[in-house]
Amino acid sequence: MEPRQTASPLLSVRGLQVQFNTNIGKLRAVDGVSFDVYSGQTLGLVGESGCGKSVTALSILRLLPQPPAEYVGGVILFQGSDLLGASARKLRAIRGNQISMVFQDPLDSLNPILTIGDQIVEAGQQHKRVSKKEAREAAIEMLKQVGIPDPANRFSSYPHQLSGGMIQRVMIAMSLMCRPRVLIADEPTTAVDVTIQAQILELLSSLQKQFGMAILLITHDLAVVAETCDRVAVMYAGKIVESAWVNDLFARPLHPYTLGLFRSLPSASTGMGPLPVIPGSLPNPLRIPPGCRFRDRCFMAKDLCATEPLLREIGPNHLSACHFAEEVGVTTL
Repeated sequence: MEPRQTASPLLSVRGLQVQFNTNIGKLRAVDGVSFDVYSGQTLGLVGESGCGKSVTALSILRLLPQPPAEYVGGVILFQGSDLLGASARKLRAIRGNQISMVFQDPLDSLNPILTIGDQIVEAGQQHKRVSKKEAREAAIEMLKQVGIPDPANRFSSYPHQLSGGMIQRVMIAMSLMCRPRVLIADEPTTAVDVTIQAQILELLSSLQKQFGMAILLITHDLAVVAETCDRVAVMYAGKIVESAWVNDLFARPLHPYTLGLFRSLPSASTGMGPLPVIPGSLPNPLRIPPGCRFRDRCFMAKDLCATEPLLREIGPNHLSACHFAEEVGVTTL
């Protein structure tokens, strides 16, 4: 049974287009991306490195440097208000307060010469009118909630004194200080081992239930998607190529790229032998070929694929950008 969703999304991205203006041309990193994030749900944005996932995430809070980045199309609606057209003042009020982000490399996100406690307090005081004492008490309580042992003493620790898993917990604590409506988590388990990864994912799930927030989870790991997400959007070369409830996607992928991702996962049938791989690589974003962007790597490619496929609904709430999605749906994993 699929999770129920509220009448309107908290965060709605429509037709987002982001390019980077370089000395050798215009690089379209995100090209017409659309998705919705609902309260209390987790949307996974999945795809291989370089497909545009992190650029999409950073665009939501307009954190890309301009130039070279340029937002050339689309809208990003948060509770009905367009963030791409918002003033700098309004964005400051939203960042870290109503929409927070856990970045891909947590250690690079912390100031090495300030204690973790001072940094969490600063994050809280930027948006809440509280005294430093109240902010300190709230920070210690948040460190406790994210599983930091002896939080009162750890409050005075510096980033280099903590393990990678602890640093990630600190970043989560900092991002949740103001009880945001939406949490963007960009590869939150990349820098930690498998055991810590499971703990971090369980922590995010627990905090989501406690605070009722929406989560946009950026990842390349399908196992993480299966464990944590309600819906999933598969991204390739700057576009969404498939979107579905997570159970539907795993049961019946409807795009050859998604099918290739699943076939590349280790299984009992592959044993100790080499894993199947998707041939080729992502197209050069400076020279995107016409038609389907995946066709040069696709085992199902035909002449029709020289025409760009539209993202269309194949089944209930299951969209695919493939001319032959119905045929993909009956292909064996």
